[in-house]
Amino acid sequence: MTVDRLPPVAPEVTATLVEDLSPRLRKRLDAAVTKLGARPTHRDGDTVTIAVDDETELRLHAPGGVVATVDAITCGCLLAPACVHRAAAACAAPTADPAPEPADRPSRAAPEPASATDPGSASSPEVASPAQRAAADALWSAGAAVLEAGVDGAGAVTRSTLLRAAHTARLRHLPRAAGAALSVVTLLRAARAGDPSYRTADLVTALAELLGTAHRVGTASGAELAAVRGAARRPYSPDGSLRLYGLFTEPVVTDSGHGGVRTWVAGSDGRLCTVGDVAPGGVGRALGVADRAVRLGDSALTHRELGRAGLAVSGATVSPDGRLGAGKGVKAVTARGAAWTEPPLAALWETPPAEQAARALRSASRYADPDGGGSDLLFLDVELLGAVRESGGTCLLARCEGGMCVRLTVADDDPALAHRDNLTLLAAAPGARLRIIGRLVPALHPRLTLLACSHPTGEGTIDLGLDRLRCADLPDPAAPVHLAPLQPEGSGAHSPLYLLERRVEQTVPAGRAALGMLGDVTAETRRMRRAGLPTAAGLLTALCTSAAQRDRDLFGRLLPADTDGFATYWLAAARYTADVAESLCAAAWQPTQAR
Repeated sequence: MTVDRLPPVAPEVTATLVEDLSPRLRKRLDAAVTKLGARPTHRDGDTVTIAVDDETELRLHAPGGVVATVDAITCGCLLAPACVHRAAAACAAPTADPAPEPADRPSRAAPEPASATDPGSASSPEVASPAQRAAADALWSAGAAVLEAGVDGAGAVTRSTLLRAAHTARLRHLPRAAGAALSVVTLLRAARAGDPSYRTADLVTALAELLGTAHRVGTASGAELAAVRGAARRPYSPDGSLRLYGLFTEPVVTDSGHGGVRTWVAGSDGRLCTVGDVAPGGVGRALGVADRAVRLGDSALTHRELGRAGLAVSGATVSPDGRLGAGKGVKAVTARGAAWTEPPLAALWETPPAEQAARALRSASRYADPDGGGSDLLFLDVELLGAVRESGGTCLLARCEGGMCVRLTVADDDPALAHRDNLTLLAAAPGARLRIIGRLVPALHPRLTLLACSHPTGEGTIDLGLDRLRCADLPDPAAPVHLAPLQPEGSGAHSPLYLLERRVEQTVPAGRAALGMLGDVTAETRRMRRAGLPTAAGLLTALCTSAAQRDRDLFGRLLPADTDGFATYWLAAARYTADVAESLCAAAWQPTQAR
């Protein structure tokens, strides 16, 4: 049985079922989850049945696609409803997204009343309520417990504690922190299930977002508090009439088995928006949807066509991240597009690369404001230099404004998509000059995933994930360019920052105790200090010291570990390494003469 065969379960349902178990059954919960995962399932309408054994069945009733109440999970065993099977089924199922709040419900809690003894308090910035601070404290404790145990020790009980804290935070109008907690739960489940799409770096980011947001609830005020609380929904807001010009279409294939396309368009003012169509189906659906009509008003354009044409939209609605809404009130008709060399699109290539990279980096930041908007795309004029080898394989090297060399890589290696074949062909055309669109890859050197380019010899543009170049499309071969294996470049090329990043990541799989046994880090801290990173050296020392520290009482017995203190050092190290890495990335995009 795979997780995706079970209906999503509301976080509070899973938390309640686990909390209701006796201490003896909680110890058996992880084994029960594993055993239940191997049993056959059967779906009949809104009900999924799991055969616990030859005589016992467990049912999950999911009207509307979600198991929303504790009573919706029933078991036929003799110990039901106090059995371990119901909690195990909830823990094995994916976590449901929180239901949207009613439109008339406030998106955040009312501010605390001003103190009658403080005449200036009425004009003070709003702060979190006591209930919000308590909810944030519970999230912090749950996140710290995950760091203490690591992935290997964060079983169903630990995850249910996170789910309960997430549910409480949502009720206290802290949707950003609640969402971070749900992300941690999802990644923990993927890690323990051996999901091939799981990456430790993703869990590091999710944990740091959870702990950082929970900590800031108690210290933020005013506008900062509003950002920390987040928004329960990402509504589409009216945007009047828009004149849009197509840029390109990219295939979207996710690790969860979803597929589709995203078409990028620009307004008359250069603002970027997207029209997407992504649903379960994988790469096959992505290729098929590209030639389906866009779901926007009465337009008959396909996604491929929209990427090269235009739209006139009235009654437009746009989400904070630039997605165009397709509501009933939206009307759209086909209009003339614009070439990349014509206004208003040509202006996208006129911004210096360093400014574009700084803007894209703000959008691609691991801890960017969820409602910050912006795009991680870059628009560059380049000269192709040829293929070069690097540690992760082969990439295409190109020279852009100011002589800066940029590494261009494929956006997706799936052989059904055209990315890899197109990049290989372009690498055989050194000297070709192209106008390109790529997505920033945060690194210590200029790096993009290549998404679209101007036609090498003709008119029009190429969607590099969907359109396939041919040898006849390339210019006549130029003299070969001999390139040595590519070495890292840029101001942070040899930064030993990775020494701290490695310790931050090592904590997540096995927990605090494993980090405490890694031994002396004096050589590592000395190297970081020589490289001008004294803060990194201090954080590494404090992190490892905290991990190894275990005090004893007067009788020599070990006292409980300081999980809060260790979590604080770990969070500081995680956020510091992310901030420095992003600063080094931004510096790498500065013109060569400015370094």
